[in-house]
Amino acid sequence: MRSAETKQMFPLSSVKPLEALGGYRSFCLAATREAIEVSPRPRDRSPVSGAALEAFGEVEGLVYGRCPETGSLFLTRVAGARAWADLLRRVAERRHVPAGVYSGIVQSRAENVYVPKLDWVHNTLLLQGVRRVRVLEVVTPPSDFSPLLSASGAFEAVLTVDEMALRIDGAGKADQPVEAAILLESLDRVDDPVALLRAVSARLVDGGLIFVTALVASGFDMALLGRRSFYLYPPDRANCFSRRGLEALLTQAGFTLLEVSTPGVLDVEIVEAHLRRDPELALSAFERELLTAPSDTRRAFQRFLQQQGMSSFARIVGRKGR
Repeated sequence: MRSAETKQMFPLSSVKPLEALGGYRSFCLAATREAIEVSPRPRDRSPVSGAALEAFGEVEGLVYGRCPETGSLFLTRVAGARAWADLLRRVAERRHVPAGVYSGIVQSRAENVYVPKLDWVHNTLLLQGVRRVRVLEVVTPPSDFSPLLSASGAFEAVLTVDEMALRIDGAGKADQPVEAAILLESLDRVDDPVALLRAVSARLVDGGLIFVTALVASGFDMALLGRRSFYLYPPDRANCFSRRGLEALLTQAGFTLLEVSTPGVLDVEIVEAHLRRDPELALSAFERELLTAPSDTRRAFQRFLQQQGMSSFARIVGRKGR
């Protein structure tokens, strides 16, 4: 199984600035509470292991549980599937309003987030000897990535499907099979990641590839900050798998793992940003020493996190079948 690192460096402010997240995050939390009140559905067992969730803590009144076998985190109450689909649509639209959370950094996000993902997908397909494929992006529209996929000219066809529609209705007999499927943080936000993976698998040809990115609870900044992380909130993070949890989820869905990497570059800077936001943040003496170390030391530590699979950003490639 392959692992990968990245030498591309960029500041937190160019992709997901903590200081700009407040309004969008508050909207997400309020919209989630509203959806759950209208159509409540409990989740008391881990989608990965089936084990009863242990208490983890609240994020502004919304309760998360922890899978005792994998360390993955799950919102313990979600809404019914149709209400959750409507919630994800509302949140996606909010991200794309003129004054949305990423309105001032559209270009830098394209360069630092989406172009590297396009290269990852394209290079992996070439490495696997797969050319001119039909590729399916699984997302709640509008997508920032599908236009880049289409403009690249590297694919025979680029299809986009609403993740919740696919999760609810399944693949459908008339749907065109594809050789590759892309889920950028989709497993983080759907109410039933197992059902979504089952539907994605049905759309893939035998031997087709699945590309997954996710925030992971086992990564450095998420493990250190826990429920204090400003990036842990529903619906965007209704699920926060550990790396081990993601591996198990995909394996159980019938995928052979070809790559499991954590090529994140922002773990240390994310903790620094949280400390600026809350100078009283409870950190150990070692953690504070790390944050005040010379830049070369912090970069070396970030490389270590990548190399050891301990960054909070994960990407996985799997092949349908054994």
